[in-house]
Amino acid sequence: MKLSIRTFTRHTGCLAAACVLGLLGAQGALAQDVQSRIIRFGFGNPDSSPSGQGVKHFAELVEKKSGGKMKVRLFGGAVLGADMAMQTALTAGTQEMMVGSTATLVGMVKEFGILDLPFVFQTPEEAYAVVDGPIGQKLTAKLPDVGLIGIAFWDNGFRNLTNSKRAVAKLEDMNGIKLRVMQNPVYLEFFKELGANPVPMPWSEVFTALETRAVDGHENPASTIDTAKIYEVQKYLSLTRHAYAAHLVMASKKWWDTLSKDEQRIITEAVVETRPFQRKLNNEADSKSIAALKDKGMTVTTIPPAELQRMSDKVRPVVDKFAADFDASLAKEMFNQVAAMRQKK
Repeated sequence: MKLSIRTFTRHTGCLAAACVLGLLGAQGALAQDVQSRIIRFGFGNPDSSPSGQGVKHFAELVEKKSGGKMKVRLFGGAVLGADMAMQTALTAGTQEMMVGSTATLVGMVKEFGILDLPFVFQTPEEAYAVVDGPIGQKLTAKLPDVGLIGIAFWDNGFRNLTNSKRAVAKLEDMNGIKLRVMQNPVYLEFFKELGANPVPMPWSEVFTALETRAVDGHENPASTIDTAKIYEVQKYLSLTRHAYAAHLVMASKKWWDTLSKDEQRIITEAVVETRPFQRKLNNEADSKSIAALKDKGMTVTTIPPAELQRMSDKVRPVVDKFAADFDASLAKEMFNQVAAMRQKK
């Protein structure tokens, strides 16, 4: 088919205009207000853990979204300190970001303690609905007042019990076990109510304490028990699933306030986009880790539902007490939301 000069000119003119618009669009995308930055991102679990892999995925997204200007340095295995130490570093502005347990935030924002109440959640979906919804938003809205920015919740799974003394299959088996717990009043009281002897201790000290028998046991999600090689110093694992362990990605407010809107957007998008990836890894790791821990010599005990209910009933006074102390209305909102989800099943 032959084209007239006029037709050819019209078509090439359109192509040229499209090219110009494309170039302008590309320049607009590149014209983000982004500086070259190194972001120190700390976490307590090993690099191989779902949290560690999540941070690596986040780092790749940040670098891509910023055109290579913003780079994330990973500091896993608590090399920057335990969660409480990193939280302090964030508030001081000496560290940029971290992902860690919400349990250690209770000393700064007590309302976070409602997430640690025992036997509240039965499935990951129940927990996700709470932390990703209005309740999670109300909690993170309190963080700027203490120098932190809560960006999004990731996952650490349900916590289970390990020890070196005996298999825990029923409530009475807890009696007298010297148990490391997080530095959180809820964990201290509810394990004391179950008959254990709880000892608060930062995560960075736990392996040595278990190895030297300074404590008999501890509690953590199965994937953490596996990746931290707790099986080397503990014989018994009991699948109590007594509490959900939310992880929160946080930034230093002092540092965050120095970022441009584009930089804040890049980081927020990368954290949120990483969330389903990290949660999927964690859920897969949970079941795989239980099987792996059996293969590595741990005696794994599944607690019958009736026995879990006995434990839940036993600690109900602790739940009621702390729900009122933390925020009675927010706790009630959480209980109601979970109950409504179960009714829909």
